[in-house]
Amino acid sequence: MTDKKEKILSAALELFANDGFNATSTSKIAQKAGVSEGLIFRHFDNKKGLLNAIMGEAESRLMELFTPMMQEENPKKIIEMYIEMPFSVDESQRSFWKLQFMLKWQEEYYNPDKLKPFLDKIAIAFKELGFKKPELEAKHLEQVIESLSISILREGKEGKEAFKEFLLEKYNV
Repeated sequence: MTDKKEKILSAALELFANDGFNATSTSKIAQKAGVSEGLIFRHFDNKKGLLNAIMGEAESRLMELFTPMMQEENPKKIIEMYIEMPFSVDESQRSFWKLQFMLKWQEEYYNPDKLKPFLDKIAIAFKELGFKKPELEAKHLEQVIESLSISILREGKEGKEAFKEFLLEKYNV
């Protein structure tokens, strides 16, 4: 990827995450990236193409984040890894993840089935640990982790460690 294309993607990501997709113009992206607006159109056709390029990267980042958990066989370790996941995301990726959560409200980008294989893995772990309703337990933990992730994105990790410890103790992992 060229340096200018990378600058365009980085500027768009930050602006989309902070100002929203609809409120961000291509001229604002070009200005922030230090390139001409025409270069954006040459590389991405339009603003939606730019967002689609960022979303394409989301798939690989999700896989990178979840692959170690998917390869794990110890059910306690699977649950522990899932609980610790929001705390393992690097601060430099904050805008990226913030945008992912914002796009959950956009019908065309919301795909609840995207996380199904991961939730199935967690449900299997709960089943192996003898939980009575493993699918509901997995869904419950997913909701808690999503809420915790949003809180971390808004306010940072500080002060959230106690909640992580509470969850690790609750599930005895």
